Amino acid sequence: MVIGVSGVGKTTVARLLAERLGLPFAEADDFHPPGNIRKMSSGVPLDDEDRVSWLESVGHWLKTHETSGTGGSVACSALRRRYRDALRSACPSALFLHLTADRDLLAARLHDRTGHFMPETLLDSQLAVLEPLEPDERGATLDAARPPEAIVHEAAELIRRA
Repeated sequence: MVIGVSGVGKTTVARLLAERLGLPFAEADDFHPPGNIRKMSSGVPLDDEDRVSWLESVGHWLKTHETSGTGGSVACSALRRRYRDALRSACPSALFLHLTADRDLLAARLHDRTGHFMPETLLDSQLAVLEPLEPDERGATLDAARPPEAIVHEAAELIRRA
């Protein structure tokens, strides 16, 4: 699971990683109910209650693909430890690859992005609630300022060793 704030490159990296490893791919944004999309599109950050059904849906996808033996690559913000805990409860083998970048790079990417419901104005709210991976969480932190192919190469090696 490729995680991080909006604009960090989760979808690009998770999709390339899925292609490289021959895994199914899912974009967690596609699991948001319409009310969440409307809320974020209007510049209002989601609260924990808004995320419950969304996390359950993403967790169900993970569990289904783990149970079927295919595994999968998911792009998902999973900003807080409790969100990752909810995902891990559905799929205990989940590995979190946390992409990080400085705020200026993230803001520039969001400013240049088209066709996405997440406005640049919500970046600071995401950074404010972001809880980096803790030592007991299965995963790694990767620098998203690098080219996606370099990130995917490192991620694939981490997955092979996990």
